This record gives sequence, C-alpha cells and structure tokens, in this order.
Amino acid sequence: MRFTILIPSRLASTRLPDKPLADIAGLPMVVRVARAVTARNADDGAMRVVVACDSERIRVACAAHGVEAVLTRPDHISGSDRLAEACDILALADDHMVVNVQGDEPLMEPTLPHAVATALQAHPSASMGTAAHPIDSLDDYLSPHVVKVVLDAQQHALYFSRAPIPCARDRQDAAWWEQHTGATAGQLPAPLRHIGIYAYRAGFLRLFPHLAQAPLERLEALEQLRVLWHGHRIVVHVTTQNPGPGIDTPQDLERVRQLLRH
Repeated sequence: MRFTILIPSRLASTRLPDKPLADIAGLPMVVRVARAVTARNADDGAMRVVVACDSERIRVACAAHGVEAVLTRPDHISGSDRLAEACDILALADDHMVVNVQGDEPLMEPTLPHAVATALQAHPSASMGTAAHPIDSLDDYLSPHVVKVVLDAQQHALYFSRAPIPCARDRQDAAWWEQHTGATAGQLPAPLRHIGIYAYRAGFLRLFPHLAQAPLERLEALEQLRVLWHGHRIVVHVTTQNPGPGIDTPQDLERVRQLLRH
C-alpha cells in the first residue's frame, strides 16, 4: 500500500500567533510533526510526507529542515479545502490514498497514519478513515471539547458528537461508567474519543469541498458530519493509545515543551 501524508499548516492563529513555526525542542512545530511521521512511516508504505501551507515563511522553514512543502491559497475555509488543492498541485490520481495529519499534534502516535490508511483500504465502501480510542476519564466523557464517536458492527461511524455518547439510560452513575471503560469483554461498549486524523482517496478529497455543509455539522461544529450527512461512510480504527495533547494556546505549547524535556 502506498499513500501520501499531507499536513495542512496555516500561519494565522488567533490564540497562538505563528503557531506552525513555534519552537519545540529546537524545531518548528510543523517540522517536528513531519519528521515524526516520516521516521515511522517510511517503511510502512508512505510515498512522501508533504506540508500544505499558506505562507512562504512556513515553506522556507520546511525547506531549511529538508521537509517537502507546497504553497496553497491563503483563503481556504478549512484544512480539507487546502488538502484538495495540494492533491491537484501534486497531481495525485483519484484512487491515491492520502492521510491528513494535523500540524499541531507533535505527540500524536506516529503509527496512526498507516493504521487509518490500512483501515480505509480494507473497507472499499468507505470514503474516509479515521481513528478513536477508549475514553478513560469521566471528565473527558462529559466534556464538549472531547469529540465522541459511536460505531456499527463493521467499525463504521454512526455519529460523532460533543455530547456524552453512548448514553447508558439505566446506568448513569460514575461508578458504573468507570467500571466499564476500556476493555469490556464484549458486554458494554466503551465510550470512544475521536482522534483528528483522516485517510481519504484523493478523488473524495477533491469532492468534499463541493458537498453542501450539513445542518448537524453547523450545530456540532464537526466537519466530519458532512460526510455522514451526505451518505458516505467513515471507517474507524480503534487504538489503545491515548493521543498526545494538541497545541492551540500558549499554555498547550508550554505543556508539550515540558513533556519533551522530560
């Protein structure tokens, strides 16, 4: 299996200015992400790792560290639109596999790109692949900042939500929930946290920006609901690894810096 890892990178950030270029242990953040997935996926089928950026400053920083980057338009509404343009710049065939790795998650498990690409390849009826892991914190389960997903028997996503799903109607107490998180021996489903990594075929990635925005997508502020709304399937790889913290604020940046120091 051959696939391309695309890392969307946008310079503008209201909470953390110049976020992709923030220094993390001597490297710009986007470079650290690219190097991490390059090192792990070079033998797992990845043809190349490319940063899709909106700024010449990011492209120059990537080039200085040997990371391939393409310059895309600065006015894209979403990362998916940016990646669709990158597919055209790179002249990727419609059936070529693309994995979207977020540029602000330097501690993401580096084996995930291959895992979600493999899941999508094994489910030809699905248009996208993504990942999730069992939630082990009641606070995370209840938090609207943690996106949850529920699956069908074929590991396809039924729904994504910021609400605590699935909801156990007759077992609402925390003690029950804590007892049944993680491995459940097939008895009760563990709540799953969605991890923001995606696999697509390039043809679907080109189609996605032209799909009308879904009412549920606007309500939950979750772009992946557009895929389900229009009748496409998303296959979900379930991993036991908790995702490392992403970086959205100066506080997040300092926390990741400290984790890497130790």
